[in-house]
Amino acid sequence: MTRIRFRMFALLALASTLTYAQEDNKKGYLTGSFETNTTYYKDDSKTEAESPEDHFGSNNYLKLDYYQGKFAVGVQLEAYEPVLVGYPKELEKAKLTNYYVSWADKDFSITAGTFYEQFGSGLLFRSWEDRMLGLNNAVMGARFTYNYKNIVGLKAIWGTPRFGMDFSDTQVRGVDVSFSLSEMLKWQNTSLSIEGGALNRYEKISIDLEEEGGKPYSNGFSGRVNFERSGFTMKGEYVDGGDKYYGFIHDDKAFVRKRANAQLLELGYSGSGLGVNLTGRRLEWMNSEIIAGNGSTSNLLNYVPAMSTQYTYMLTNLHPHTPQVGDVTNTISGEMGGQLDVFYHFKRGTVIGGKRGLKLHANFSTYYALEKEGTAQMGNLAFRDFSFDVEKQWTKSFKMNLLYSMQEYSPSYGAKKTTSLSNIFVADLQYKFTPSFSTRMELQYLNTKEDQKDWMAALLELNFAPAWSIYGSDMYNHGKDKIHYYNVGASYAKSRTRIALSYGRNREGYVCSGGVCRTIPKYTGANLTITTSF
Repeated sequence: MTRIRFRMFALLALASTLTYAQEDNKKGYLTGSFETNTTYYKDDSKTEAESPEDHFGSNNYLKLDYYQGKFAVGVQLEAYEPVLVGYPKELEKAKLTNYYVSWADKDFSITAGTFYEQFGSGLLFRSWEDRMLGLNNAVMGARFTYNYKNIVGLKAIWGTPRFGMDFSDTQVRGVDVSFSLSEMLKWQNTSLSIEGGALNRYEKISIDLEEEGGKPYSNGFSGRVNFERSGFTMKGEYVDGGDKYYGFIHDDKAFVRKRANAQLLELGYSGSGLGVNLTGRRLEWMNSEIIAGNGSTSNLLNYVPAMSTQYTYMLTNLHPHTPQVGDVTNTISGEMGGQLDVFYHFKRGTVIGGKRGLKLHANFSTYYALEKEGTAQMGNLAFRDFSFDVEKQWTKSFKMNLLYSMQEYSPSYGAKKTTSLSNIFVADLQYKFTPSFSTRMELQYLNTKEDQKDWMAALLELNFAPAWSIYGSDMYNHGKDKIHYYNVGASYAKSRTRIALSYGRNREGYVCSGGVCRTIPKYTGANLTITTSF
């Protein structure tokens, strides 16, 4: 009934806004976008990849937004006919999934229908869309924001998060407040703000859990502080995520209760060509779910990204870090660790920078499983990465980027001491022959004694500006399986439309976006992608 009321309220508000827009003399405008990602799969005897029954998958999105003065309305239609391999199975068929109406002026806004929002860094709560991950947990309900002279900021939300093609029975209610001391005291060169948020999550529970003392609701909160002065920054956040209940057959107990919590600290400096960022984070039972116990990759109610280098090269992403948020089956309550990121730009005309400058970047990240619940004791290593890269523009035509990464990861995410170590080398070379024709080449090598042994990879890209791009790539596991994972493709872009066609063999592994990853199965096939906006 709650979902029906939300939908009726949103649709009535949408109809009222459209009626008002038709009667208003001010001219509005319409924006939109369309995206289709379609793959034809084929069986591959070499990799033993099996195609789905109809050899076909297609994800499609149509988004329309209409703006008139302070009013906006929008809808999103999604069609999965059927969903692409590796995406959550709850995405299916076609449906009008998102629709909203909003009104906003300089200091105040209100939204009815679907909306996206985030409290702080997102550790307590975040609703967002990421089509690469197959994630859209938009909330159906109402959102209110208010800003008073940039001193006080307020957000209030109420609704039911989306899961798959429909909205769940889970309800969330929350408020987030920020208070700027620097704005109130009129500080010129210093920024200091104190923030906090609270979230109530309600989901009907089973009789068995209720008999063991379980509650259908949990209350979480976060406290944050942000400081900036003369290039220095400091951000701190503490999150209490509330009680979590896990199915657990032990000592005649069917469920076990845990308390979610997280701590985050970021220190940074930027100035005179130098950038330094130090981050530390501890997580414990931070798997905030829309539907308790559901294992889908889209079943997320908060944002816990990997805080390490986010690579774009093929071999550096074979085993990315996926944060350990708590695993009752392996008795791991979470993880702790951090990263140090350093960037320096040697300016033009200096001895090291030369005629066109030189950019250096280094990163060290390391994370450990918690040794003991409720403590900051580090247990087994879960992930470690040290990387160093150099970017140099040698001439107007030639640019080079060299990268070295040493990665060590635990296949059990820190449950056991066993780890795998790999050394990865990358050369990224770009050359511009004419203003309209350029090439880019990647040469990569991965050396390891564990896992699947050594890999090599290469990519060649030909760009004919401003419209055409053609590429070919290959990852070869010459250390063990002797399998080539090849891909070839071309794209054409004109104005706001881009069409891309590719064919290749894809290994089982991970797809990551914004520090969040999902696993994908191996497959072989041809892919067509079309994106356009207006």
